[in-house]
Amino acid sequence: MSDNLARKRKSAAAVPFAMSEAHRVPKERYYDRGFFELEKEKLWHKTWQMACRLQEIPRPNDFVEYEICEQSVFLVRQADHSVKGFFNVCPHRATQLARGAGSFPGGQVTCPFHGWRWNCDGESSFIYGEHGFAPECLKKEEINLRECKVEVWGDSVWINLDANAGQLKDSIGSAAARLDDVAIGNWRVKWWQETILNANWKMAQEAFMEGWHVMRTHPQLTLGAGEATPPDSLRYDTYPGGHCSFESTVLERDYVNFDVMLASSQLLADGLDAMAIDRDMKVLESIRHKLGPGDSIREAVAREMRAYNEGAGIPMPAGIENQALWWNGMVFLFPNIFYLPMYGNSLAYRIRPYNNHPEWCRFEVWSLTTWPRSYPQTRASLKGRFDKDDADNWPLIPIQDFSNIERQQRGLHVLGYQGHRLATEWEAGISNMHRELDRRLA
Repeated sequence: MSDNLARKRKSAAAVPFAMSEAHRVPKERYYDRGFFELEKEKLWHKTWQMACRLQEIPRPNDFVEYEICEQSVFLVRQADHSVKGFFNVCPHRATQLARGAGSFPGGQVTCPFHGWRWNCDGESSFIYGEHGFAPECLKKEEINLRECKVEVWGDSVWINLDANAGQLKDSIGSAAARLDDVAIGNWRVKWWQETILNANWKMAQEAFMEGWHVMRTHPQLTLGAGEATPPDSLRYDTYPGGHCSFESTVLERDYVNFDVMLASSQLLADGLDAMAIDRDMKVLESIRHKLGPGDSIREAVAREMRAYNEGAGIPMPAGIENQALWWNGMVFLFPNIFYLPMYGNSLAYRIRPYNNHPEWCRFEVWSLTTWPRSYPQTRASLKGRFDKDDADNWPLIPIQDFSNIERQQRGLHVLGYQGHRLATEWEAGISNMHRELDRRLA
């Protein structure tokens, strides 16, 4: 046996409930405490994570806290508008320094316990009772706030808790380029809210790695086609690093019925207020009486959307309408964030463990859009945390998605169930995510 093969077998053996077959997922990966603890150590402490949107900290001294599996970091906007991230703990007696979101008065991070202070760049600026400490307890390199790695991409701040981590682009570049093609950097928050689900973080996100659940979970989106809706109407791709995507094949054909296309977009606007939004519907409605026999619906939509956006001062890069993702699709960036672009907008999900428990997760949802350049840039804030069944605060489509997730988690514990069996193409993204997770855990 070669040394390389021996190393691979040894690594695989070190991962409990490993993916021994590409299209079968052992059920224990979603609830076993030992597996969860290994994820904390090998994944969450060592991977790039989208910690906040730049819109959450628009001005110098603005901060926001990011939590993941007992770890807390705060991101703070610097005087030069760059961003730094710090482990959220006072080096005196472990008090957390920042909670939630806000702004540091006078550019000073102040410990609420004994009043020690730091500049927003992390440098110690005041120690109350300094004369009472031995000099070796107050070394600058030990009492300055400890930084974590920070990079900015996609109008968001990404962090890595591992000081030896490589660059963000090396981690997400293969799939992130697809989002650059549809101008992710132009998206801003329309609304943002969250829920707590009684389900493992991986279980909660796997529904969004495929589009063929729409037929049963979102029957209204099939416009009456029901089971006649082909499950292979999307093109699926996987990428190194655990990322995946699917996209509409609209560029390979044209819409055959404008009313069907209009109705489908209207359902997204009404049932989601994301991807397709009210202003898009006004543009689409205006096309109805401009189409002649044999006209390309796709070309008409692209032309009218560009004319509207340019007139309204909404950025629309040249040729973006030739990208399949501009029309519809999904990009998943490992380990836990999704973007579903459409017409210069996007739905986005971020899912992470909650309360240090393998069977609970925190599920955030954003509606993102490209605003006119003249639109005032207000600070983005979480609208609130709402129950998964709260129809007064959740649009219909998320409620429909939430309805299955906890039922899946409960199903894992039913006697006789051994694990998931995945469709070769439509669920390849799920398999790709799990195999990347095993690589990192090993």
